[in-house]
Amino acid sequence: MSAGGCYTASEWKGKMAVKMNEELIYAILSAVEEIPEGKVASYGQIARMIGRDKNARLVGRVLGLAEYYGNYPCHRVVDHAGQTASCFTEQKSLLLAEGVIFKENGCVDMQKCRWKEGK
Repeated sequence: MSAGGCYTASEWKGKMAVKMNEELIYAILSAVEEIPEGKVASYGQIARMIGRDKNARLVGRVLGLAEYYGNYPCHRVVDHAGQTASCFTEQKSLLLAEGVIFKENGCVDMQKCRWKEGK
């Protein structure tokens, strides 16, 4: 902050980037929080819900940090084909405990278990 108490352009831009990132993180986590027990959503589905259609990978990155922001049901998010995250070894058992159906190939049955927002 300058001596007069105002932010320079670069300081303001940096503060807005931090705020936007926090807002984006909470938008993603709020969407994930809505997924009901026994249902799953894809990374792309969450991205579309928050108006960031092409940011499915960003959703995955944020979910990897979710533990720093609270307790969210991140295990209910899988890829578009129903595959669980390879680095999240407990994910399948958590989903099974909620009644999520898996196909023989080890993927979630997305036709039966995909969450339809608003229902």
